[in-house]
Amino acid sequence: MTSADASPSLTVVRALLALGVVFVLLATTGWTTIRHRPVPGPSRGAALAAWAHDRIDRRPLPDPATTPARAVAAFFAGLGTARGARLAERHPLVVGNLNGAPVALRYRANRITLGRALTTERVRIDDARLSAEGRHEARRRVDRFASLMRPGRQILAFDPTGTGRTAEVLGDLERARRVSVVVPGVDTNLLTFQKTRGRYGAPEGMASALYAAEREAAPRTRVAVIAWADYTAPAVVGVDAVTGRLAEAGAVRLVELTGALPGDARVALFCHSYGSVLCGVAAPRLPARVTDLAVAGSPGMRVRTAAELSTHARVWAMRDADDWIADVPHLELGGVGHGADPVAPEFGARLLSADGAGGHSGYFEPGTESLGNFAAIGVGAFPSLVCARADSACHDGISGAEGA
Repeated sequence: MTSADASPSLTVVRALLALGVVFVLLATTGWTTIRHRPVPGPSRGAALAAWAHDRIDRRPLPDPATTPARAVAAFFAGLGTARGARLAERHPLVVGNLNGAPVALRYRANRITLGRALTTERVRIDDARLSAEGRHEARRRVDRFASLMRPGRQILAFDPTGTGRTAEVLGDLERARRVSVVVPGVDTNLLTFQKTRGRYGAPEGMASALYAAEREAAPRTRVAVIAWADYTAPAVVGVDAVTGRLAEAGAVRLVELTGALPGDARVALFCHSYGSVLCGVAAPRLPARVTDLAVAGSPGMRVRTAAELSTHARVWAMRDADDWIADVPHLELGGVGHGADPVAPEFGARLLSADGAGGHSGYFEPGTESLGNFAAIGVGAFPSLVCARADSACHDGISGAEGA
């Protein structure tokens, strides 16, 4: 057998061995898939049905599923402030999640929905018909909803259905010149949106750390950061985590979000773990205002090279030396796996230092080079980036600070 004949065979063997590792992982995690336990309270289905039957001036309301954000914005502009507020009070669960609706109105609508959901959960805590586990979950939801309702919090999206989805804004989204969107990974839901222990591994903590770091890096730049947990993520490492089904559904929502943001600010995406899979799927459809796409602790972006992402955005990648994701097979076979390793030099991303991250969940920890690099991208301060050793020229070809 010639070396030319041996090479493909060796590649196949390696792929099969790697795939075997994936299936062992699946078996040891119980082939986990997402399971929703129904929870009483505001129902998105009922809310959409009520919205569809409502009329203003005998005209139907915009279809949330098909009406472009630009048309939704024009609709609300025509309503005026008072009528828009009344509409939000009648249909808070729809308006609060409607791309194109005024940002301040979405905050107001989501506060109404949160209040209703909080009332429902407080009743469930004392419901003797519930199991101990059910009452414990109700207490956790009460704590989460009460926290989201604290003064000053700006909730851009909120849906308590199933495990729930939400998104929070830090800063003035309407006046920002730079917007950063944090896209988290596995085990993202309403109850894990923020944490006391391991705060900077949860979406709220990630976004808060990034917002503080960006303001420190560029005090005069108007910035906003979105903690975007507004998609259904894999519950734990398992079947959903090693396939692209949930990433594809989430990518649709991410593209819609970025296309509907107010103003003309530049947008950067910061995608962690499975969130980077979602960002990779979304990449070809992202609007031109998304100038940077940074991934950390990525299992792959479902492509072989950065060029295959077909995006005009700059692609950045980092991985901490102690991140266990390095041991996950970077391949895709039969729909399982997420493709090439984004920090491999041949992938073609700009490689950044993640010193100090201390593993898979530490990329947004204050004081780390990973967070400093994220902040520099977020505010366009590219000369201050710290490249990875494998790519000492990661910021070549970028002239000075952009969009400050």
